[in-house]
Amino acid sequence: MKKRMIILGSTGSIGKSTIEVADGLRDEWEVVGLAAGSSAVDLAAQADKLRPGFLAIADEGAATELERALNYAPTVFSGEDALVALVNAADCECVVSAVVGTGGLKATLRAVELGRRVALANKEALVIAGSLVMPLAARTGATVIPVDSEHSAVFQALQAGRTEDVRRIHLTASGGPFRTWSFDAMESATVEDALRHPTWNMGPKITIDSATMMNKALEIVEAKWLFGLGADQIDVVIHPESIVHSVVEFRDGSMIAQMGTPDMRTPIQYALTYPARRTCPVSRLDLPSLGQLNFEPPDPERFPAIELGHAVARRGGTAGAVLNAANETAVELFRAAAIGFLDIARHVERALDEHDFVAAPGLSDLLEADRWARGEVARCTAC
Repeated sequence: MKKRMIILGSTGSIGKSTIEVADGLRDEWEVVGLAAGSSAVDLAAQADKLRPGFLAIADEGAATELERALNYAPTVFSGEDALVALVNAADCECVVSAVVGTGGLKATLRAVELGRRVALANKEALVIAGSLVMPLAARTGATVIPVDSEHSAVFQALQAGRTEDVRRIHLTASGGPFRTWSFDAMESATVEDALRHPTWNMGPKITIDSATMMNKALEIVEAKWLFGLGADQIDVVIHPESIVHSVVEFRDGSMIAQMGTPDMRTPIQYALTYPARRTCPVSRLDLPSLGQLNFEPPDPERFPAIELGHAVARRGGTAGAVLNAANETAVELFRAAAIGFLDIARHVERALDEHDFVAAPGLSDLLEADRWARGEVARCTAC
């Protein structure tokens, strides 16, 4: 019997890649639910091809457009809680959480509560609520497997040893489009500049996060919760070739690296087939042709986001919710030309310094911290 999956965020870049992977695994898996934010036409096209029984669209106003575009009659959920309703309704073995931002948090929590395998590409779920998600997974037996290339690499490398024997993990970063830019040049960087990623083809928000290296700040916090590590055990190293996706350093001096071509289909498929491996239609590395691989430390002056990530990982509590929400809002302001590129990290740091910290938050505390941070950054564009 085939296993069943739901894809939350199916119209985004990770979601589309997941559909490609699912097609390659169609003898093992079937897609029984798809969810999107507001892309009704794209979601309808995916649904007409895959014919899942359940769809969800978070934008209630787009639900009518979705139903008109469909050529069959699945159950359609719409509105703020549509993704949670989908997770409740569609029985499955795996939920692929690929919604960008906070939109997938409640649905991810619900999937964990139901004891599902969660293939997690939505790093915000752990950045905001790792203190809730991982203890809940331990209670329900849910398996959380990362899809981010860096965290998937750590997860794979950890198969070589015990977590308690880890000295440090090294999350690799491409360095983004501004790796060689001066601080002064970055002050005047445009949105178009920030979107010219040298390696990955991603959505605009994630691409800008790579340019600020705020994605590494989020990944530091995510790694803390995923692997039960301290902030001082999580390092970031710039690796422009994007061939080594991360490295685990054990206390005996051994370093286990996961390498591969930069293609998100590999970590997506591994999250679905773990602990087995299947043939994946990605290009293979030709080691002799690589020449050399380069590694360098990030510049803390040009990329202050990395230290913000370490500070948040050390502090815990509501700090992760503020980090994520302040960054999302600052990125939106940058895209609207309301603030400069380097102002993104400045706004995030100010929000972290000024928010009312709660050390042991519940979900309502985290959502309130999220709401406050968005409002504060939006209010203070000139601060």
